[in-house]
This record gives sequence, structure tokens and C-alpha cells, in this order.
Amino acid sequence: MCALDKRRDPVFHAGMTRRTVLLLGLWLAWRGAAAEDWTHGAIATGHPLATAAGVNALQRGGNAVDAAIAAAITLGVVDGHNSGLGGGCFILIRTADGSLTAIDGREKAPALATRDMFVRGGKVATGASRNGALASATPGALAAYQLALRNHGKLKLADLLLPAADIAAGGFQLDEVYANKLTAMADRLRKADGSRKEFFDANGAPLKKGDTLKQPDLARSLRAIAGQGTDWFYRGDYADQVDAWMRANGGVLRKDDFANYAAVLREPLRTHYRGHEIIGMPPVSSGGVLVAQILNILQTFDIAAMPTADRLHVTAEAMKLAFADRAYWLGDPDFVKVPRGLTDRDYAQQLAARIRPDRASTVSGHGAPPRWDGDVFGKHTTHLSAADAAGNWVALTQTINTAFGSMVIVPGTGIFLNDEMDDFAVAPGVPNAFKLVGAEANAVEPNKRPLSSMSPTLVLKDGKPILSVGAAGGPTIISQTVQALVNVIDLKMDIAGALKQPRIHHQWSPDELKIETGAGAQVMRELTARGHTLDPTSSFGACQAVLWDEASHGFQAAHDPRVPGMAGGW
Repeated sequence: MCALDKRRDPVFHAGMTRRTVLLLGLWLAWRGAAAEDWTHGAIATGHPLATAAGVNALQRGGNAVDAAIAAAITLGVVDGHNSGLGGGCFILIRTADGSLTAIDGREKAPALATRDMFVRGGKVATGASRNGALASATPGALAAYQLALRNHGKLKLADLLLPAADIAAGGFQLDEVYANKLTAMADRLRKADGSRKEFFDANGAPLKKGDTLKQPDLARSLRAIAGQGTDWFYRGDYADQVDAWMRANGGVLRKDDFANYAAVLREPLRTHYRGHEIIGMPPVSSGGVLVAQILNILQTFDIAAMPTADRLHVTAEAMKLAFADRAYWLGDPDFVKVPRGLTDRDYAQQLAARIRPDRASTVSGHGAPPRWDGDVFGKHTTHLSAADAAGNWVALTQTINTAFGSMVIVPGTGIFLNDEMDDFAVAPGVPNAFKLVGAEANAVEPNKRPLSSMSPTLVLKDGKPILSVGAAGGPTIISQTVQALVNVIDLKMDIAGALKQPRIHHQWSPDELKIETGAGAQVMRELTARGHTLDPTSSFGACQAVLWDEASHGFQAAHDPRVPGMAGGW
């Protein structure tokens, strides 16, 4: 399958106009349905226009890092209920020379944040950590994009911002997912001045599927960053506008928080699973640790030989044990001691020995990993995966947390602010929006990063990258990523088949097993008979992946069939 000639195909000319982006999206929709063995590069995202932006970056001479950042910025426009400049991200990069980089662009609590800022009269005011002025932490996504491009990209940030600005200004048609989110959150969005004017029609009804969403304020913000650099956001007009709005509305986020923010380079987490090296994101992500811990437990079982119900039972039990540890041990390594022993193979064998093949266990609490007091890590969401023929691979997961974040758009900016303060343990044992509980390790502190489930993952075989994978969906991100890896490594599925398989998720508390009904009635009966309390659902999550297929010497890319999305390449 040959690559298109840039000189003869106007779709790939530099400087994408809105019309060009839309044409490219349509072209990818056709090509993506027919091709899975791209030789130059590939990308999978949760929206066709974001995939189009990534492919365009590759065609303009960029590498996988440029493609990933182009797609990430575009997702902030066309998938803005999930992510954007007002949120944060984790980026894993494997460069052509074999080096590995982990960029922590997680949000940070404001300097004026306090341990009990969400406690009112001795009770937790959970709504305050999810909506409104107190819900937002300092955004980190833009700083992480810039750091990734400066160290590993070939294109300039402005080259990737301006096409996204064109889409924001000219508009795009809402898909069913976006329209449904608007309907579900309409009452909350109406209360925010900055969001009310763009997401509702002349009659005050939320825009529906097929309607065109134009975001002129967001377009101006993107163009301002393109022209003035990231200082406009972190030290200039945007930070000033946020500061003024927060002071007027009882928030604690200040321009000094923006000025003092920096994305952090961290040491990637490296573990092994059945002859493959698994590269994960270290804390403050809990994803890398838990993916490794769950895989370590599963490695003690012959997963490939198990009937479906047996495999899902063992996997659920492994998840339960790992999430119990998450609730106690995990937090920002710059503030608390996070034991490296959580990913120790001997510790995993101890946990695996607690799994009964015929019965769901009751996990009373966390375990005690080896050297827990000394060997520690050093100080709503969307995922995309990208790779190129030069050997650059990227796994990038980004979020503003729940749908539309804090619901706050500071008027005139077009940028949704996150509600990541809810990812802290606002009080010990009190569930957050995803029913996750936490302990003191994840308590609110000034300038601390809240714990995250984002799990961007790279896989190497014999030292060569073969897979980039990750997911969206709160704590189910971890479960989705684990199951995608098991489906590829243990069950030998192609990447599209791996993402289609029915999923399960167990997070210890509450003690229930979320399961897609596609698993089948018989499997669900068998799991119930083992003592699992099932929470059946038609579907959950959204996983994206790129795989190198050695047989065809090409890239296979797949987006999750549960949601709109697109895989593309050339």
C-alpha cells in the first residue's frame, strides 16, 4: 500500500485550513476502514479530526511526537468535554535512539489549597471539589506539550496550534457522544457564563448531534499561544484572567500558581511480562504501578489456557488486590513515600497465593510490599497512541477529569478548567466521582499533584517497541489497559480484536465487578456462582492503540469501537 504523494494531494499541504481538515477527516474515514498496515507512521485517537491532525503532522515532516501533540491539541477542541488546555496529561516517549522519557503534566493543587478545604461543618461538601471555583488545580497539559516538542519534536508548537484554532473558529459537527454529554450536563453548564453562550442554541437548548459547534473564544486563545508562546497562558493574559475570575468567585487558583508550574521529567517505570518489557508511567500516576502489579499477579497463572470465566475471575481478583494497595499507598512521590515494592515479583506471588480459583475473596485492606519504608519512587480523559517508521513511539493520556471538568470557562477564554481537586482524597475513605477512596497519601496539600489512573503504556520486545496503548474512563483505564495487553500478549489477538473484547473492572471499593454484557450470560452466571457481585453494563471505556506487525512490516492502529474515533496513518 503506497503513501500518497504530498505534491499531488492537496489534503497534505502544510497549513491546514478548516476545509482541509474536514476533507482529511473524510479521507481517513475511508482509508482507516481499509488499511491496517501503514509503513511510515500511524496514530489512533478518539476523534477523526484529531487523527487527521496527527497524520497531517507526519506528512509535514513531523515525527510521532509532533503527531501526538497535534492530535492532543485538536482533541481539546473537538473532544473538549474530556480534555484540553485547562487540564493535564502524561506522555511516554520512546525515541528513535532507544531512550525513554516520561513527562508528568499532571495538574497541581493551588498554593492556597488546604487539607480540609472541602469540609463544611465536619462534613465533606463533595460538590465543591467537582464543580465551580474550588474544583480546579493548575493546568499542566500545555507545559507538557511544549516540553515534549522542545526535547523530541521536529515541528513548532504554533504549527500545531493554528490548525486546531481554525477548527474551533469554523466549527465542527457534534457527534453523538459530545451531544449526549451536553444534554446530560446542560443544567450545570447553564450556570457558567463562559460556557452558556457557545453550547446552547437560540432557544436555550443544548446543541444536538449534527449541530455545528463554533468556539471563537477558544480559537482566539489558541492563536494567542501560537503568537506569544506558552507565557501567554502561564505568565500573561490568561493567568491574569483566571486570577481575577477566581478572586471574584471564591476560588483559590492564582496567577502565581500558573507562573510556578512546570512539567516534570520522571523515570519511566520498567517491568516485564512474559518476555515483554512494559514501560509505564510512574507516580503520581497509579496506572503504571497497578498495570505492572496486576500483570505480575497474572504472570503466576496460565492465562492463555484458561476458559473465559476462569480468566476473568483471576483477573478480577488481581485487580481487587492491586486497587486495595492503591487506596493506601499511592500519592504524589514529591510529598509521600510510594513503595517500589508494589511492583516486586515476589510480592505479586504472595498476592497471587491469596486468589482462590473457585471463589471471590474478601480483601480487607492493603498489603505490605517489601521495603515499603525505604525503597520508594523519587521525588474523564482521552488517550492517543502514535508511532513512526524512524522508531519514535508515543503514548499520551490527557484529561480535565469528569465531563466538562469544573464546568468553568473563564469568560472570553473558551478553555474549560479541570476539576482535578476531586482526584485527591478530600477526606479519608470518602469516595470521589469515580467511587475511588483514598488515604493520607493522597490528601490535599498545596502544590501537590493528585493521584491519577491514567496509564499510557509502551511495550518492547527484544528491545524494540511493538505496542503503544492506553485508555480513557477514570479508574477503568487501568483495567482496560491490562486487558488489552493480555489480549495481545497472552491471547495473541490483533490489535483491533484485542480492543473489541468484553471488559471487566474491579477497584476493590465498592466490592462489585463491572462487566460488559457482551461477556455472555453463561460467563456472568459462572462469575456470580463464584461470589462476585456483578454490575452489568453494555460498555465502558475507550482504548486506543498502535501495534507494529513484524509479519507485514507495517503499523496496525485501532480505536475503541465503543466510541467514535479513528485510526490513521500513511
